[in-house]
Amino acid sequence: MSNCKTCVLLKKRDEGTSPLWDSIYRTPYWDVVHSYNTSLLGWITVVLRRHAAAIDELNDHEAIDIGLLIRRVSIILKEITGCSKTYVIQFAEHPDHPHVHFHVVPRMANMPEDHRGIHIFKYLGVGESERVGEEDMNRIANQMRMRLSEMT
Repeated sequence: MSNCKTCVLLKKRDEGTSPLWDSIYRTPYWDVVHSYNTSLLGWITVVLRRHAAAIDELNDHEAIDIGLLIRRVSIILKEITGCSKTYVIQFAEHPDHPHVHFHVVPRMANMPEDHRGIHIFKYLGVGESERVGEEDMNRIANQMRMRLSEMT
């Protein structure tokens, strides 16, 4: 889809031109990436590798694979970040990203109450100066890539 920024990013991954944090791990159906506009280290997005606007458009293989992948990413995020649990969120409503993707977000034990639950989105869409740096995203990406490779 030409107006889908997610599809543009997928094309870069297919071409091998994405940075490590935007190409952590690939299955036949899903890409695992670190969100680029977040102030929360470990905010992972799992992106469908073909364009679909809603979960009901998934085929059985994609649906089975996403369940396993979300679980594995959650386990690894707990190991890497020390979070107490993860949130899993899926809307595909943003005008730039009308493409099925799941946010797998570490919920830290010491996270302020006003940043928990739906308020976790206060960490997303932040300005450049607040964003997690590329070096930190790549460090998480490396650890996640190694652990995901071990789990499959």
